[in-house]
Amino acid sequence: MAQFEIRDGVAIIPDGTTKIGEFAFMNCTSLERVTLPKSVTKIESNAFHQCTALKSVTIPESVTEIGYDAFTGCTSLESIVIPESVTKIETGVFNNCVSLKSIAIPKSVELIEYSAFSGCTSLKSIIIPNSVEEIASSTFFSCNSLESIEISNGVKEIGTTAFYGCTSLKSITIPESVTEIASTALSHCISLEYVTFLSRTMFREEAHPWLGKGVFIGCPSLKTIKVPIDCVDYYKDVLPEDFHDKIVELEPGK
Repeated sequence: MAQFEIRDGVAIIPDGTTKIGEFAFMNCTSLERVTLPKSVTKIESNAFHQCTALKSVTIPESVTEIGYDAFTGCTSLESIVIPESVTKIETGVFNNCVSLKSIAIPKSVELIEYSAFSGCTSLKSIIIPNSVEEIASSTFFSCNSLESIEISNGVKEIGTTAFYGCTSLKSITIPESVTEIASTALSHCISLEYVTFLSRTMFREEAHPWLGKGVFIGCPSLKTIKVPIDCVDYYKDVLPEDFHDKIVELEPGK
């Protein structure tokens, strides 16, 4: 971290700096604010790991890569804007950022990796753009304040424990594009009442899709699972019998 310094809680990063290296500010508990110069193209892994006083980060459009665990444990970080130049949110980038209330995911992002927002216990809403094809395992694990999830019609896979333990979540709509939901993806969402599946092709033999049978384990509040017309039998084939009486057809035009 020789080329950088911190003055009155602010990181001083010279113009011309092209990357924030691995562990550059790791455990800098006095760091409160960071504005990256437009010359920076990469934030490497663990760059701001456990910067517990960090409240504000400005990331310029020049940045194309944010490495794994880059902001893990930044427990005071409340909001951050990811620029359109970033295409991948890597493993654990915002893991345990317990004060993070909002995050703007740009349309440029194609992949959200394992545990990217795991343990973000203040996060209340998230919009997944249609550029994202996969929500990886444990992406929103134990985000227990998450009330609203909008998954755009572009996501194809939802990984194991992706929304596990999102205890404030009451409803979710799975778009038509999704062909695979792994086991326990929505497990222990204890407030979940309504689930809507929009795909009519999800269970056609040629598509070889999969809905993990443990997807709703520990969801005692679940009242209704809406599915497209003429698809009730398909969903009954893959969901446990305990859920069969909750499966209803979507109204025409919905």
